[in-house]
Amino acid sequence: MPIYHKLGKIPQKRHTIFRQPNGELYKEQLFGTIGFDGMSSLMYHIHPPTMVKEIQESIDVNPKIAVEKNMASRKLIGFDVAPKADFLESREPMLINSDIHIGVAAPQQSMTDYFYKNADADEMLFIHQGTGKLKTPFGKIEFEYGDYLIIPRGVIYQLEFDTADNRILYAESFHPIYTPKRYRNWFGQLLEHSPFCERDYKLPEDLETYDETGDFLIKIKKQGTLTPYVYGAHPFDVVGWDGYNYPYGFSIHNFEPITGRVHQPPPVHQTFETSAFVICSFCPRLYDYHPEAIPAPYNHSNIDSDELLYYVDGDFMSRNNIGPGYMTLHPGGIPHGPHPGAYERSIGKKSTEELAVMIDTFKPLKLTENALKIEKGDYFRSWIH
Repeated sequence: MPIYHKLGKIPQKRHTIFRQPNGELYKEQLFGTIGFDGMSSLMYHIHPPTMVKEIQESIDVNPKIAVEKNMASRKLIGFDVAPKADFLESREPMLINSDIHIGVAAPQQSMTDYFYKNADADEMLFIHQGTGKLKTPFGKIEFEYGDYLIIPRGVIYQLEFDTADNRILYAESFHPIYTPKRYRNWFGQLLEHSPFCERDYKLPEDLETYDETGDFLIKIKKQGTLTPYVYGAHPFDVVGWDGYNYPYGFSIHNFEPITGRVHQPPPVHQTFETSAFVICSFCPRLYDYHPEAIPAPYNHSNIDSDELLYYVDGDFMSRNNIGPGYMTLHPGGIPHGPHPGAYERSIGKKSTEELAVMIDTFKPLKLTENALKIEKGDYFRSWIH
C-alpha cells in the first residue's frame, strides 16, 4: 500500500512491552514482504497468531487448461457463469499464465463459516454487481459497484454480501500490485498529473477486535492447493496496527481520464502495475478535441502483450455486439482495432460513457476449460465487412 495508515491501539515504540489489561503481553506480528525489504505492517494480537490445531487434507485447485497456445481473438460471456452459493466455489479461472490468473465469480452467500487466505498471490477483486463489506484483521472496507479491492497476499479475509446478486472480476497476481511508478514522486506521494490521488482510496476502518478462542477454519491457498487449517483463536483479534501493507479499495468512478487533442494511447488509462502486467480503467470521458480527430482507437498490434478487456457498462464505442460482463482477448502479435463501421462512426462524437477494465499481460494467456464453456462464436472473424 503506498501510504502509511494505522488503526486501534499501538505502543509508542516498535518491539517494546505492550500489555493487555490483564497484564499479559499483546502478541506482535510483522506482516511484511520481500524478506523484510518490502512494505510491511505491525499488528498486535490478543492471542498468538500461530495456534494451529489441525491441518486438513489439501484440495487441488489448479485451473484446467484447454488451450495452451492461443493464437485467436476470443469473446467470452462472463455473465453466463452460473451463480454459486460459496465464494471460493464460485470463482472460475478463465485466462492464466505463470504471472496471473484471471477469472469471474458470482457468489450468492457471505463467508460466515470460514476465512480465506491466498498465500501465493495478491488479489484484485473488481465489484461489477453487489455491495457489502471486506472484513480483515486490519478493519473493514465497504464496497459497491465499480470498486477495485486490492488484497495483498497473506491477508486473511471474509466477504459479507448484502444480497445474493453479485458479480466479480478477479485477478490473482503472483507479483505485488502497485500504483504506477510514473504517478508517484520519490517519497511515494501521488503527483499532480496522476489520474487519482490518496483522497480517493478506501482505507480500512472500524477495527473490530474478537477475543475468542475455539476452532476457526481458515482455507489457505498455496502452490495450487487449498488447505483447510483450524486455528485456536479468531484471526481478527488485532487491537491495533500500523504500516503500509494492508488491503484497500479504489472506485473506478474516481479515476480521472487523461485526454488530448488526438487519440491517447492505452497507458493513460493505467490504474495498477506489476512487473508482469498492467490494469487499466476505461471511464466516461470527453473525446479528442482536434478538429479532425478520429476518437476511435487506431488498429494496433500488441506485439509484446496479450490484451484482455472486461466490459462493465455503457456504450462500447469501438466494438459491435458487446455487453456488460463480456470479455475479449486479443493475443500478442495479432493486429486488432475498431470493428467495421466504428472508426467512421466515431467522427464528430464528443464523449463516451464506456466503462471497462483492461489487463495487459507480458506473457501469453492460456484458456481454461471454463473459458471455452462461455466463449461466443468466431469472434476473430468479426472484423470482416
